[in-house]
Amino acid sequence: MVKYFTTKCDINAAWDHVVSAFWQRYPNPFSTHVLTEDVVYREVTTDHRLLSRRLLTKTNRLPRWAEHFFPAGMSRSVYIVEDSIVDPISRSLTTYTWNLNHTTLMSVEERCVFRDSAEQPGATQLKREAWITSGIYGFSRPIQEFGLARFKSNQVRAMKGLEYALSNLQGETPQRLLRGSVKETSDVAKGAPQSLASTASTTQNPQHYV
Repeated sequence: MVKYFTTKCDINAAWDHVVSAFWQRYPNPFSTHVLTEDVVYREVTTDHRLLSRRLLTKTNRLPRWAEHFFPAGMSRSVYIVEDSIVDPISRSLTTYTWNLNHTTLMSVEERCVFRDSAEQPGATQLKREAWITSGIYGFSRPIQEFGLARFKSNQVRAMKGLEYALSNLQGETPQRLLRGSVKETSDVAKGAPQSLASTASTTQNPQHYV
C-alpha cells in the first residue's frame, strides 16, 4: 500500500513572484540539509513552456533503527530528481520530484502545483501531494509512518525557505505568507503520477515530465 498525503495553501504573493523565488530558494537558513543543486536539462518549448530537470543532493540524519537497513559504507546522501514545467499562459508551475537511491528502504514521490489563487486575488495557491512507499518486508508500515513524519517536517522548512526567498526578492523582513489546509489519507491505493510526459508531449528528452 501507499501512504498518501496532500496539502493546499495560499501564498500571499503574486504567482510570478513565487516562481522567481522558487528558483532562488537555495541556499537558505531553513534548508541546510540541501547540499547541492544542478540543472541537468532545460528547454523552452514551442508553446513557451519552460521545462527543467534538476538534480539535488540532500542529507537527513537517520533514526538509529534505520541504520540496520544500510550496509556499511553506503552513502547516506539522497539524490533527488526534480522535473518542472513553467507555463506562463496558464500561469502554473508544476514540479515532480522523486529519490533515485535508497528506494528499497523508502520511495518518496511529490507533485506540487503553483497557480493563481481562485479565492484570494493577488495570491498563489499551492497544492502539494506525496506518495510514500517502502519495500522492506515486514517493516513497510512503520517506515512509511516515519517517512510521512519526516516529509511533513521537511515541508515546514521548505515553506519557510520559500518565504525567506520571497522576502529577499521583495526587500522585506521574512513574514508568515501562508494559510492553508492539510489532508492525509492513510494506506490508500491512490497511484502516483506516472510521468510528466503527458503534459509535455512536445519534448522527448527528458522522458519524465509531469
